[in-house]
Amino acid sequence: MVTVRALRAKAGTEPITMLTAYDAPTAGIVDAAGIDIILVGDSMGNTSLGHESTLPVTVEEMKSRTAAVARATDDALVVADMPFLSFGVDEASSIENCGQMLKEADADAVKLESGPHTVELTERLVQLGIPVMAHLGLTPQRVKEVGYSRQGTSKESAREILELAKAHADAGAFSLVLEHVPANVATQVTEAIDIPTIGIGAGPDCDGQVLVIDDVVGMSDRVPPFAAQFGDVKAEMEKAVDAYRDAVEAREFPADEHSHVEDELDELY
Repeated sequence: MVTVRALRAKAGTEPITMLTAYDAPTAGIVDAAGIDIILVGDSMGNTSLGHESTLPVTVEEMKSRTAAVARATDDALVVADMPFLSFGVDEASSIENCGQMLKEADADAVKLESGPHTVELTERLVQLGIPVMAHLGLTPQRVKEVGYSRQGTSKESAREILELAKAHADAGAFSLVLEHVPANVATQVTEAIDIPTIGIGAGPDCDGQVLVIDDVVGMSDRVPPFAAQFGDVKAEMEKAVDAYRDAVEAREFPADEHSHVEDELDELY
């Protein structure tokens, strides 16, 4: 099994792989492929729940999806993404919500979209035995404030990301996601801290990479410029559904082999 300690030891050595999953069948496939980390992302709001952003995702939805993923995972580290306003409002409720992900949903760690307000919380969670993955750069829960544009593009904002990365590493975070930041900024952050960085739209020099599973397998209607499609599951699903419809309409399905006849029941009336 992949552990937090093992992942920390990977910093600067071998690449870390990370993908999202939101259900048991997908988690089983991702785990069997040998992916290091499965993130139960609040990106489920866009990809699975029909929302336009991640903001409506609830703690209960995250617990349910995390538990499903954990049940299908044997080796990968399962990380639960903490939804908007489930943390950072007050310490007690933040700790309770994060703790539920480990205690009730069997997650191995939680991820916080981070900022100055999460440094002390990260330290407290780690003290209580809740491993924390930090997340800087583009943080989709702040979409109403910053949109989906690249972050860290000025010296001031890049330095802020660097300092926050150091602060969260010092607070005990076991890894850091860097999203949609200039590659040279991500390189400097990676060199400055002793925990692994995991990039998404942050260039090749991070210690690992993460993508949304829907983008990887071709289920997304729109793929971000920093993502890549490695398969076309959507086309295969469309082909299968079309074939099923045609077979039913042509009375070719169900065929004899799909049905059972009980001879003694031929004359009911």
